[in-house]
Amino acid sequence: MTLRVGFAGTPAFAQQALQAILDAGFNVVVALTQPDRPSGRGMQLTPSPVKQLASSHGIPVEQPVSLRNDEAQALVRGYNLDVLVVVAYGLILPQAVLDMPRYGCLNIHASILPRWRGAAPIHRAIEAGDQETGVCIMQMDAGLDTGGVVDEARLSIQATDTTALLHDRLAALGAERIVAVLQQLAAGATLTAVPQAEVGVTYAHKLEKQESLLDLQAAAHALDRKIRAYNPFPGAVLHSGEQPIKIWGARVVRGAGEPGQVLSSDDTGVVVACGEGALCLEVLQTPGGKRLRAADFLRGHPLPVGTLLT
Repeated sequence: MTLRVGFAGTPAFAQQALQAILDAGFNVVVALTQPDRPSGRGMQLTPSPVKQLASSHGIPVEQPVSLRNDEAQALVRGYNLDVLVVVAYGLILPQAVLDMPRYGCLNIHASILPRWRGAAPIHRAIEAGDQETGVCIMQMDAGLDTGGVVDEARLSIQATDTTALLHDRLAALGAERIVAVLQQLAAGATLTAVPQAEVGVTYAHKLEKQESLLDLQAAAHALDRKIRAYNPFPGAVLHSGEQPIKIWGARVVRGAGEPGQVLSSDDTGVVVACGEGALCLEVLQTPGGKRLRAADFLRGHPLPVGTLLT
Protein backbone atom coordinates (compact mmCIF):
# COMPACT_ATOMS: atom_id res chain seq x y z
CA MET A 1 0.00 0.00 0.00
CA THR A 2 1.26 3.47 -0.88
CA LEU A 3 0.58 5.87 1.97
CA ARG A 4 -0.08 9.58 1.57
CA VAL A 5 2.00 10.82 4.49
CA GLY A 6 1.78 14.28 5.99
CA PHE A 7 4.50 15.55 8.32
CA ALA A 8 4.10 18.22 11.01
CA GLY A 9 7.22 19.36 12.83
CA THR A 10 9.60 22.25 13.31
CA PRO A 11 13.06 21.78 14.96
CA ALA A 12 16.08 19.58 14.22
CA PHE A 13 14.60 16.73 16.28
CA ALA A 14 11.71 16.60 13.81
CA GLN A 15 13.94 17.12 10.78
CA GLN A 16 15.77 13.87 11.51
CA ALA A 17 12.49 11.94 11.53
CA LEU A 18 11.42 13.50 8.23
CA GLN A 19 14.76 12.59 6.67
CA ALA A 20 14.38 8.97 7.77
CA ILE A 21 10.84 8.80 6.38
CA LEU A 22 12.04 10.16 3.05
CA ASP A 23 15.05 7.82 3.01
CA ALA A 24 12.66 4.89 3.52
CA GLY A 25 10.83 5.88 0.34
CA PHE A 26 7.53 7.10 1.77
CA ASN A 27 5.39 9.55 -0.19
CA VAL A 28 5.36 12.73 1.92
CA VAL A 29 2.77 14.98 0.30
CA VAL A 30 2.94 17.98 2.66
CA ALA A 31 5.03 19.37 5.51
CA LEU A 32 3.39 21.54 8.16
CA THR A 33 5.77 23.68 10.17
CA GLN A 34 5.86 26.84 12.25
CA PRO A 35 6.05 30.22 10.48
CA ASP A 36 9.55 31.54 9.82
CA ARG A 37 11.03 33.22 12.91
CA PRO A 38 13.65 35.97 13.34
CA SER A 39 17.02 34.40 14.14
CA GLY A 40 20.69 35.26 14.45
CA ARG A 41 22.35 38.59 15.11
CA GLY A 42 20.58 40.17 12.15
CA MET A 43 17.24 38.75 13.33
CA GLN A 44 16.39 37.75 9.78
CA LEU A 45 13.38 35.54 9.13
CA THR A 46 14.68 31.99 9.08
CA PRO A 47 12.84 28.86 7.92
CA SER A 48 12.62 25.96 10.35
CA PRO A 49 14.84 22.90 9.86
CA VAL A 50 11.79 20.95 8.70
CA LYS A 51 10.91 23.59 6.12
CA GLN A 52 14.47 23.63 4.81
CA LEU A 53 14.51 19.86 4.36
CA ALA A 54 11.03 19.65 2.87
CA SER A 55 11.74 22.46 0.42
CA SER A 56 14.95 20.79 -0.72
CA HIS A 57 12.88 17.72 -1.65
CA GLY A 58 10.16 19.68 -3.42
CA ILE A 59 7.56 18.89 -0.77
CA PRO A 60 4.79 21.50 -0.39
CA VAL A 61 5.22 23.42 2.88
CA GLU A 62 2.31 24.95 4.79
CA GLN A 63 2.84 27.31 7.73
CA PRO A 64 -0.49 28.18 9.36
CA VAL A 65 -0.30 30.16 12.59
CA SER A 66 -3.11 28.02 13.99
CA LEU A 67 -5.04 24.89 13.05
CA ARG A 68 -8.17 25.94 14.91
CA ASN A 69 -9.76 27.93 12.08
CA ASP A 70 -11.78 26.65 9.13
CA GLU A 71 -9.30 27.89 6.53
CA ALA A 72 -6.35 25.98 8.01
CA GLN A 73 -8.43 22.85 8.50
CA ALA A 74 -9.62 22.97 4.90
CA LEU A 75 -5.98 23.29 3.84
CA VAL A 76 -5.01 20.08 5.68
CA ARG A 77 -8.14 18.25 4.52
CA GLY A 78 -7.25 19.01 0.92
CA TYR A 79 -4.16 16.80 1.09
CA ASN A 80 -6.31 13.69 1.70
CA LEU A 81 -3.80 12.16 4.12
CA ASP A 82 -3.58 8.53 5.13
CA VAL A 83 -1.47 9.43 8.16
CA LEU A 84 -0.01 12.57 9.72
CA VAL A 85 3.30 12.20 11.57
CA VAL A 86 3.70 14.88 14.26
CA VAL A 87 7.08 15.62 15.84
CA ALA A 88 7.72 18.70 18.01
CA TYR A 89 5.38 20.72 15.82
CA GLY A 90 4.50 23.42 18.33
CA LEU A 91 0.83 23.87 17.41
CA ILE A 92 -2.18 22.21 19.03
CA LEU A 93 -4.05 19.84 16.73
CA PRO A 94 -7.80 20.17 17.35
CA GLN A 95 -10.02 17.10 17.13
CA ALA A 96 -11.14 18.04 13.62
CA VAL A 97 -7.54 17.73 12.39
CA LEU A 98 -6.81 14.59 14.44
CA ASP A 99 -9.77 12.91 12.72
CA MET A 100 -8.76 13.80 9.15
CA PRO A 101 -6.09 11.21 8.25
CA ARG A 102 -7.31 7.69 7.50
CA TYR A 103 -5.01 6.20 10.16
CA GLY A 104 -4.97 9.20 12.44
CA CYS A 105 -2.02 11.21 13.72
CA LEU A 106 1.15 9.56 15.05
CA ASN A 107 3.39 11.49 17.41
CA ILE A 108 7.03 10.81 18.31
CA HIS A 109 7.42 11.70 21.98
CA ALA A 110 10.84 11.69 23.65
CA SER A 111 10.00 9.84 26.86
CA ILE A 112 8.47 6.58 28.04
CA LEU A 113 4.90 7.69 28.61
CA PRO A 114 3.18 8.47 30.91
CA ARG A 115 6.41 9.81 32.45
CA TRP A 116 7.27 13.27 31.19
CA ARG A 117 4.30 14.33 29.19
CA GLY A 118 4.71 17.89 27.97
CA ALA A 119 7.19 20.27 26.41
CA ALA A 120 10.63 19.41 27.86
CA PRO A 121 10.88 15.66 28.49
CA ILE A 122 14.61 15.34 27.74
CA HIS A 123 15.63 18.18 30.06
CA ARG A 124 13.40 17.04 32.89
CA ALA A 125 14.51 13.41 32.71
CA ILE A 126 18.16 14.40 33.18
CA GLU A 127 17.33 16.97 35.85
CA ALA A 128 15.33 14.41 37.83
CA GLY A 129 18.11 11.83 37.69
CA ASP A 130 16.17 9.26 35.65
CA GLN A 131 18.23 6.21 34.73
CA GLU A 132 16.47 5.55 31.43
CA THR A 133 14.26 7.22 28.87
CA GLY A 134 13.25 6.48 25.29
CA VAL A 135 10.69 7.30 22.64
CA CYS A 136 7.04 6.45 22.23
CA ILE A 137 5.07 6.46 19.00
CA MET A 138 1.68 7.63 20.19
CA GLN A 139 -1.73 7.63 18.52
CA MET A 140 -2.69 11.23 19.22
CA ASP A 141 -5.90 12.28 20.93
CA ALA A 142 -7.07 15.67 22.16
CA GLY A 143 -5.20 15.44 25.49
CA LEU A 144 -1.65 16.53 26.27
CA ASP A 145 0.41 13.43 25.32
CA THR A 146 -2.36 11.15 26.59
CA GLY A 147 -2.92 8.95 23.53
CA GLY A 148 -2.33 5.21 23.32
CA VAL A 149 1.19 3.97 22.58
CA VAL A 150 1.71 1.90 19.42
CA ASP A 151 5.49 1.48 19.73
CA GLU A 152 8.24 2.28 22.23
CA ALA A 153 11.99 1.89 22.56
CA ARG A 154 14.20 2.59 25.56
CA LEU A 155 17.76 3.71 26.19
CA SER A 156 19.88 4.43 29.24
CA ILE A 157 20.74 7.93 30.41
CA GLN A 158 24.49 8.16 30.96
CA ALA A 159 26.05 9.97 33.92
CA THR A 160 27.67 12.45 31.52
CA ASP A 161 24.68 13.05 29.25
CA THR A 162 23.69 16.61 28.48
CA THR A 163 20.37 17.46 26.88
CA ALA A 164 22.23 18.01 23.60
CA LEU A 165 23.77 14.53 23.65
CA LEU A 166 20.60 12.75 24.75
CA HIS A 167 18.54 14.75 22.23
CA ASP A 168 20.63 13.40 19.36
CA ARG A 169 20.34 9.78 20.47
CA LEU A 170 16.59 10.08 20.99
CA ALA A 171 16.11 11.82 17.64
CA ALA A 172 17.84 8.91 15.89
CA LEU A 173 15.80 6.38 17.86
CA GLY A 174 12.53 8.18 17.16
CA ALA A 175 13.31 8.35 13.45
CA GLU A 176 14.02 4.61 13.40
CA ARG A 177 10.79 3.71 15.22
CA ILE A 178 8.45 5.93 13.18
CA VAL A 179 9.76 4.36 9.98
CA ALA A 180 9.09 0.89 11.43
CA VAL A 181 5.52 1.87 12.33
CA LEU A 182 4.85 3.38 8.90
CA GLN A 183 6.19 0.21 7.29
CA GLN A 184 3.67 -1.78 9.31
CA LEU A 185 0.88 0.46 8.09
CA ALA A 186 2.04 0.23 4.49
CA ALA A 187 2.05 -3.56 4.78
CA GLY A 188 -1.60 -3.50 5.82
CA ALA A 189 -1.10 -4.16 9.54
CA THR A 190 -3.53 -2.78 12.10
CA LEU A 191 -1.79 -0.71 14.75
CA THR A 192 -2.64 -1.49 18.37
CA ALA A 193 -2.61 1.55 20.62
CA VAL A 194 -2.00 0.48 24.23
CA PRO A 195 -3.61 2.91 26.72
CA GLN A 196 -1.16 4.66 28.99
CA ALA A 197 -0.94 3.71 32.66
CA GLU A 198 -2.93 5.90 35.02
CA VAL A 199 -0.11 5.91 37.59
CA GLY A 200 3.31 7.49 37.18
CA VAL A 201 2.11 10.50 35.20
CA THR A 202 4.55 13.43 35.34
CA TYR A 203 4.70 16.68 33.38
CA ALA A 204 7.78 18.10 31.74
CA HIS A 205 6.98 21.78 32.01
CA LYS A 206 8.61 24.18 29.57
CA LEU A 207 11.93 25.57 30.81
CA GLU A 208 11.86 29.13 32.08
CA LYS A 209 14.96 31.31 31.86
CA GLN A 210 14.96 32.04 35.59
CA GLU A 211 15.44 28.32 36.26
CA SER A 212 18.99 28.64 34.95
CA LEU A 213 20.19 30.13 38.25
CA LEU A 214 22.00 27.53 40.34
CA ASP A 215 21.18 27.41 44.05
CA LEU A 216 24.42 26.32 45.71
CA GLN A 217 22.50 25.39 48.87
CA ALA A 218 21.43 22.29 46.91
CA ALA A 219 23.39 19.03 46.77
CA ALA A 220 26.22 18.80 44.27
CA HIS A 221 24.66 15.77 42.56
CA ALA A 222 21.43 17.70 41.90
CA LEU A 223 23.36 20.71 40.58
CA ASP A 224 25.42 18.49 38.27
CA ARG A 225 22.20 17.10 36.77
CA LYS A 226 20.81 20.59 36.33
CA ILE A 227 23.94 21.82 34.55
CA ARG A 228 23.73 18.90 32.14
CA ALA A 229 19.98 19.26 31.69
CA TYR A 230 20.27 22.96 30.78
CA ASN A 231 22.98 22.41 28.18
CA PRO A 232 22.56 23.79 25.52
CA PHE A 233 19.55 25.87 26.71
CA PRO A 234 19.16 27.96 28.77
CA GLY A 235 22.54 27.26 30.36
CA ALA A 236 23.21 27.12 34.10
CA VAL A 237 24.27 30.39 35.74
CA LEU A 238 26.27 31.43 38.80
CA HIS A 239 27.39 34.92 39.82
CA SER A 240 30.72 36.23 41.05
CA GLY A 241 29.61 39.52 42.51
CA GLU A 242 27.56 41.12 39.73
CA GLN A 243 29.27 39.05 37.02
CA PRO A 244 27.12 36.22 35.63
CA ILE A 245 29.03 33.08 34.65
CA LYS A 246 27.50 30.27 32.63
CA ILE A 247 28.59 26.80 33.66
CA TRP A 248 28.72 24.29 30.78
CA GLY A 249 30.69 21.48 32.37
CA ALA A 250 31.19 20.31 35.96
CA ARG A 251 31.70 17.16 38.01
CA VAL A 252 30.90 16.17 41.56
CA VAL A 253 33.91 16.07 43.91
CA ARG A 254 34.56 15.77 47.62
CA GLY A 255 34.62 18.99 49.58
CA ALA A 256 32.85 20.94 52.28
CA GLY A 257 32.44 24.56 53.21
CA GLU A 258 30.02 27.44 53.13
CA PRO A 259 27.77 26.88 50.08
CA GLY A 260 29.16 28.97 47.25
CA GLN A 261 32.68 29.26 48.67
CA VAL A 262 35.54 28.54 46.26
CA LEU A 263 37.61 25.78 47.88
CA SER A 264 40.29 25.53 45.21
CA SER A 265 40.99 27.21 41.89
CA ASP A 266 43.55 25.94 39.39
CA ASP A 267 43.92 24.67 35.84
CA THR A 268 41.89 21.53 36.61
CA GLY A 269 38.82 23.52 37.64
CA VAL A 270 37.14 25.70 40.23
CA VAL A 271 35.91 23.66 43.20
CA VAL A 272 32.93 25.28 44.90
CA ALA A 273 31.18 24.06 48.05
CA CYS A 274 27.51 23.09 47.80
CA GLY A 275 24.84 22.31 50.36
CA GLU A 276 26.10 18.74 50.18
CA GLY A 277 29.45 17.93 48.58
CA ALA A 278 31.17 20.13 46.04
CA LEU A 279 31.32 20.80 42.32
CA CYS A 280 34.40 21.21 40.17
CA LEU A 281 33.51 23.76 37.49
CA GLU A 282 35.40 22.81 34.32
CA VAL A 283 33.85 24.79 31.43
CA LEU A 284 32.80 28.40 32.04
CA GLN A 285 31.67 31.41 30.01
CA THR A 286 31.09 35.11 30.60
CA PRO A 287 28.45 37.06 28.63
CA GLY A 288 29.69 37.64 25.08
CA GLY A 289 32.69 35.39 25.63
CA LYS A 290 33.56 31.90 24.49
CA ARG A 291 33.11 28.70 26.44
CA LEU A 292 36.50 28.10 28.05
CA ARG A 293 38.17 25.34 30.00
CA ALA A 294 38.99 26.42 33.54
CA ALA A 295 42.67 27.01 32.82
CA ASP A 296 41.91 29.53 30.09
CA PHE A 297 38.95 31.08 31.90
CA LEU A 298 40.92 31.78 35.08
CA ARG A 299 43.63 33.66 33.21
CA GLY A 300 41.14 36.38 32.38
CA HIS A 301 38.68 35.92 35.24
CA PRO A 302 40.45 34.79 38.42
CA LEU A 303 38.30 33.17 41.10
CA PRO A 304 40.68 32.87 44.10
CA VAL A 305 40.07 30.57 47.07
CA GLY A 306 37.53 32.13 49.38
CA THR A 307 35.52 33.85 46.62
CA LEU A 308 31.79 33.44 47.26
CA LEU A 309 29.73 32.46 44.21
CA THR A 310 25.98 32.85 44.25
